[in-house]
Amino acid sequence: MASSIKISRLISRSISSASSTSLFSRGANSYLGGLLSKYSTAAAFDEQTIKPSVQVEHTQLLIDGKFVDAAAGKTFPSLDPRTGEVIAHVAEGHSEDVDRAVAAARKAFDLGPWPKLPAYERQKILLRAADLIEKHNDEIAALETWDNGKPYEQSAQIEIPMLVRLFRYYAGWADKIHGLTVPADGQYHVQTLHEPIGVAGQIIPWNFPLLMFAWKVGPALACGNTVVLKTAEQTPLSALYVAKLFHEAGLPPGVLNIVSGFGPTAGAALASHMDVDKLAFTGSTDTGKVVLQLAAKSNLKPVTLELGGKSPFIVCEDADVDEAVELAHFALFFNQGQCCCAGSRTFVHERVYDEFVEKAKARALKRAVGDPFKSGTEQGPQIDSKQFEKILKYIRSGVENGATLETGGERLGSKGFYIQPTVFSNVQDGMLIAKEEIFGPVQSIFKFKDLGEVIQRANNTRYGLAAGVFTKNIDTANTLTRALRVGTVWVNCFDTFDAAIPFGGYKMSGQGREKGEYSLKNYLQVKAVVTPLKNPAWL
Repeated sequence: MASSIKISRLISRSISSASSTSLFSRGANSYLGGLLSKYSTAAAFDEQTIKPSVQVEHTQLLIDGKFVDAAAGKTFPSLDPRTGEVIAHVAEGHSEDVDRAVAAARKAFDLGPWPKLPAYERQKILLRAADLIEKHNDEIAALETWDNGKPYEQSAQIEIPMLVRLFRYYAGWADKIHGLTVPADGQYHVQTLHEPIGVAGQIIPWNFPLLMFAWKVGPALACGNTVVLKTAEQTPLSALYVAKLFHEAGLPPGVLNIVSGFGPTAGAALASHMDVDKLAFTGSTDTGKVVLQLAAKSNLKPVTLELGGKSPFIVCEDADVDEAVELAHFALFFNQGQCCCAGSRTFVHERVYDEFVEKAKARALKRAVGDPFKSGTEQGPQIDSKQFEKILKYIRSGVENGATLETGGERLGSKGFYIQPTVFSNVQDGMLIAKEEIFGPVQSIFKFKDLGEVIQRANNTRYGLAAGVFTKNIDTANTLTRALRVGTVWVNCFDTFDAAIPFGGYKMSGQGREKGEYSLKNYLQVKAVVTPLKNPAWL
């Protein structure tokens, strides 16, 4: 996929390394800070921030085709991860706002034109929306980077073009959804109808705000449903901008409603709403459990879940070590390590382990960390202070549990939420950093002896989202792809996404699939229609 090639080019850039001030140089953390400072390895870091070339235009809720204030008049700040400063104050939706949005979506589905429009007309609206997104690529990318902290080049060259591709893909499906004629015993005509499910509630995360927007909104609209979408409180801005473009493209009022707010209030209200017919959620496994419970306790609405992961990246003994190091680096550090499918358990065969560790350390030292608007930046800040502190906690845990800190482990700069690219070797399966989803720039490298061992260890997790396999041997690749209990296996590649490739997890990484033809099933009901035949010429 062209996007994957571009990503690889973006992440391969490097700059010279330099030391950085230790986060743990004072107070209760002074001893641990001394341990970490021995391995301080930050690339050259410039704290100067670049002013984004975009204005925040929309901060209200989008309900029934109009931007409106929250019913209670509350707002919350959306912060710049580079500095922790406020970008804008955004309307804070609560249960009353969710009620308003669901009522608008219900009206648009039951009485409005959307599900009654010819599928070809729905297709044209989705295509026009994709064209408008493409036209405003740079503004949307700047807004996404400003609110999220990911490199602007990643947003502008990879993610927004992927957003456009996804909506064009789903537009293509709109007039190709149909049922079947089914042969049955006896004199009956039997057909199945694939009908839109109704009002879809959708809750998206902060790590890929617009791509998750497309993964959910695209198939829902193509199938003729209406949507109430709750954005992550950390990244509410870009979805409002893009939703405005959908209305400019001709989307009827009430078909797409956007509620910004917090999980325990707006999210819970949406998950438990009695007039929501289907729910889709992307986020942590623990929150996914809560969402599933709320859906079950309300109207037993079907739920699609795309949850956490602890994905193995397996480097076999025949691997080209230089290529394996670069791909493993990408698999973990892409998007500041904030990927549910990140290759966060790097298993390396013992014959190449030492060489791999040294080269992985060297690659991390070269990683360009800095303002995401600066050209050549590979890694921006983490999303917020909570995630920042969580990652540093895991790093401390790795040191305390006896893993070898090869490089990194500290804060970068004095403001914002930047963390040095961090590499641990000699990681053991029972360590916290080996078991839990860190969601940050922390690579853990394990040693293995043979395929049987690595298969057992790779599968010994509650997660099952994805895996990477790096080998020249087709038999080895085939053995691993069939043995690994995950939803996606990338062989000699990683994070290769395409609109047509389904994505989802085994075990506690979720249920259902997003993207591709499989995702349409999440938003359709199947109805069987049986009619008697009088003196049929054939059966």
